Amino acid sequence: MSARKLLIDNHSGCPSKRRQCALLGVCRSGLYYTPSVETEENLQIMRLLDNQYLKTPFYGARRLLSILRREGYAVIKKRLHRLMEAVRWRTLYPGKRTTISDCKAHKYPYLLGNMQADRSNISTSLNNRQVWAIDITYIPMRHGFMYLFAVIDLYSRYVVGWGLSNTMTAEWCVGVLEEAISRHGKPEIINSDQGSQFTSDCYLELLHSNEIRISMDGKGRALDNVFIERLRLLSVVEIWRSVKQEYVYLNPCETGRELWNGLNDYFRFYNRVRPHQSLDNLPPANRYRPYKKAA
Repeated sequence: MSARKLLIDNHSGCPSKRRQCALLGVCRSGLYYTPSVETEENLQIMRLLDNQYLKTPFYGARRLLSILRREGYAVIKKRLHRLMEAVRWRTLYPGKRTTISDCKAHKYPYLLGNMQADRSNISTSLNNRQVWAIDITYIPMRHGFMYLFAVIDLYSRYVVGWGLSNTMTAEWCVGVLEEAISRHGKPEIINSDQGSQFTSDCYLELLHSNEIRISMDGKGRALDNVFIERLRLLSVVEIWRSVKQEYVYLNPCETGRELWNGLNDYFRFYNRVRPHQSLDNLPPANRYRPYKKAA
């Protein structure tokens, strides 16, 4: 479920669910929707894939099949492909230079090729550029999994927005992005992959209405989104390594609310306390602070 749904309180004395949903902007029907759940074996395989990706993101389905079968899992290729899609496994490999993308209405060019993000989106300087990047990753739990969506300012490495959901809907991503814009102002450019969430009408309408330039990674360009792929920004080989190895794997959560609370604490630590080598061993907030006190 989304972070807003986690705030719905069912205890006596609280406002009605209708009233709470109206205040939070949540559709009531979503409260009663129960998505299909994976089997315990599939969840074990997905956790194994998630850990393996931090070590060997260049592995494809054939090598993963051999690893899983060696571990005792009777997996066929079709099942593995579905689970790889569920954990958002994206094999890193050089794209063919002869590949030509289909001309589709909602695909936009990659704008960051010769550009360096050298200011925060809230800087008053007009001579520098500022960029946000967005991405979604799989988060394993003790029983089940959820998806994490994050918005990061590339200049300061400051996580300006994030959200949890058990489905990867465009509306969820748009809601998180709207909140980030309302809190921190709008960036000049937002960069994403070509996922269905980021080619949807509601996402594109949000960016167009705020006069934000749209940048999308091209097919086969595995290193384009290197900043958001790992919150520490050290290597694309370790996608999202910081948040997963420093919190998620060490603190397997039972419920979505527990995971949300833990990630909320972690991102505060990540933004305000955790030193970054790329920032002269300072936390992201210290680069964000010259323009505005970090929220």
